Amino acid sequence: MKPRDNEHALQASDAAHVMAMASAGAAVPRRPLIVGVGGTLRPGSATERLLRVSLAAAEAAGADVEVIAGGALNLPIYTPGLTERAPAMQRVIDLYRRCDGLIIASPAYHGSVSGLIKNVLDYTEDLRGDARVYFDGCAIGCICCAAGWQAAGQTLTAMRSIAHALRGWPTPLGAMVNTSLPIFDVSGLLIDEAARMQLEIVGQQVTEFARKTLAFRG
Repeated sequence: MKPRDNEHALQASDAAHVMAMASAGAAVPRRPLIVGVGGTLRPGSATERLLRVSLAAAEAAGADVEVIAGGALNLPIYTPGLTERAPAMQRVIDLYRRCDGLIIASPAYHGSVSGLIKNVLDYTEDLRGDARVYFDGCAIGCICCAAGWQAAGQTLTAMRSIAHALRGWPTPLGAMVNTSLPIFDVSGLLIDEAARMQLEIVGQQVTEFARKTLAFRG
C-alpha cells in the first residue's frame, strides 16, 4: 500500500471509529497536536519544506499542527536559570508543553544537528518541573537534510539520541534526504517520491502514536 493510500485508509478508519464512539455516547478524543521544529533562519529552506511535507501528512492523518521555523528559530542562546522569557521564547515553550508529538527537522552541519535547532530544543529545559517532564511518552519524528548520505546518517543518529534524552520515543522510521540529488523542481515542489514517502510515514507514525497515547490516558 502506498503512503497516500495508507493515509486515506487511516482517515476512513478514524472517521468510522469517531462516529461509533459518538453513537455510543462515549467521549470523543481530541485531535493530537503535533509540533514541527526545523529549518534554518532562511524562510522556505530545503529543511523547512521537508518538515512541512511531514506535517501535512500528520494533519491529513487527523492531527492539528503548529510549526516553529524560519525567524521563529532565532532565539537567544538558552541560559539555565533565566526566568524572564520574551514572547517568541514563551511561544516555543508553550507549544512544547501542549504538544502530543514532535517532528524535528535539521540540516546536517559537520556531521550533526545544527546549533540553531539544538538551541531551540534546549528550551525544553523549562519543562523539567512539569508533570510531564520534557516530552515524556511523546513520539518524536526525526528528519535530516544533508548534502550526502554519510552526514545524513550521523545526524539522524544524533537526533535519535536527543529524542531519547528528552524522554521521547523516536518513530520507527527516521527520514534522511540527500540534497545533493535533485529533490525539488524549479518552483520548489518536492519531486523525489522516495523522500516524500519517508516524510509522510514519519508524520503518520507520530500522529498515530499520539492518538493511541491520548486514547490510553483517557
